[in-house]
Amino acid sequence: MRILHVNKFLHRRGGAEAYMEDVAGLQRGNGHRVAFFAMAHPDNRASEFERHFPSRVELNPPPRSLHGRAVAVGRMLHSPSARRGIEAVLEEFRPDVVHLHNVYHQLSPSILRPLKRRGVPAVMTLHDYKLACPTYRLLDHGEVCTACVGMRFHNAVLRRCEGGSLGASAVLALELTLHTLSGAYDPVGLFICPSDFMARTMRAAGVFPDRLRTLRHFANTADVAVRSGAGDGVVFAGRLSAEKGVDVLVEAVANHPAAVLEVLGDGPDRGALEALAARRAPGRIRFHGAVPKRRVEEMIRAARVVAVPSRWHENQPMIVLEAFACGVPVVATTLGGLPELVEPGVDGLLVSAGSAPALAEAVAALLDDPARAVRMGAAARRKAERHFRPADHLDGLDLLYAEAGERLRAQRRSAPALGTTDAGRPADATARR
Repeated sequence: MRILHVNKFLHRRGGAEAYMEDVAGLQRGNGHRVAFFAMAHPDNRASEFERHFPSRVELNPPPRSLHGRAVAVGRMLHSPSARRGIEAVLEEFRPDVVHLHNVYHQLSPSILRPLKRRGVPAVMTLHDYKLACPTYRLLDHGEVCTACVGMRFHNAVLRRCEGGSLGASAVLALELTLHTLSGAYDPVGLFICPSDFMARTMRAAGVFPDRLRTLRHFANTADVAVRSGAGDGVVFAGRLSAEKGVDVLVEAVANHPAAVLEVLGDGPDRGALEALAARRAPGRIRFHGAVPKRRVEEMIRAARVVAVPSRWHENQPMIVLEAFACGVPVVATTLGGLPELVEPGVDGLLVSAGSAPALAEAVAALLDDPARAVRMGAAARRKAERHFRPADHLDGLDLLYAEAGERLRAQRRSAPALGTTDAGRPADATARR
């Protein structure tokens, strides 16, 4: 099978990129031909089709000039260069299926119509809540929020959800409103939800409820050694931004006089977090920036506990499964899909989001009881081996690829009777509902 993975970035930037890279490796190992389409970027891995990638555009932080901002907004709404690029790749690679990931903003859904015109089935893994929430995080100034769920996107403007900016919030609300009303994502045959929470949220939002399918991520235990002993300290791995709650973790570690925290990853809040760590726990919190996958695994194995202090509804973060594969327990918050992964008292602990005292107590419970940490870690490894096997995930993907293909063929057979346009766009623009 020829599989084209599409994501705006082609380097290991976050959970979506990590999943895409890992699943593509598994698919190659199973004999499939795999290729990628993304935005041009100096950190991208090499790609045979990179000459067709649309040019780089930076949106975080946004361009400073008025012209630059206008170009960026236009790119978010519709990208002719991305459309031309995907058409060239489709012509040269001729994929049997296209697996979409995060295509918002830098690529835009303008890449989707060419797929339907050529009769190429497409599935899309939902890594965040962008199709239900203009700012994708279900957050309102740091607080969990569902005000926009159900096409009430104007609430993002009223609440200035994007960094307190009326303009930025309006642009994101406009983007999602136009794409929703125009049926921009209609060419996607199936939407893959890695967690039950994601599926429930998208169903409540009316995002193609008949096309939602749940398929959990995987933990590749075959190539990951289990830690020996109880390990030491705490590890956080992820993007350094407000929704990840790293500031809460810093405060929690500061409350334990012997705790050491290793922070892996980068992001817009790194400077502020380093300053906070220097004030609250000098010498006990180290920031390593972005590190290679193998180094992440090494540092997880050396830890006693992995912390996921998120203050937003995590979907199914790969870091939890990576910790379980290494035999390390996880302390996480009760938001989103995290309770679907962590069983309190068995393979980790759950705490309320935003509470440094609760997080400190949970972390201390494992730091101060190495035998308990070892037992929980062993249970985590067993869970990874039994319930998150890569082979099961690949089998699930193959079934979904086949279902998306059959769905597209059925649509094409019945298109005249349903009154679709030549481009495959539903005559009723509210068809996603």
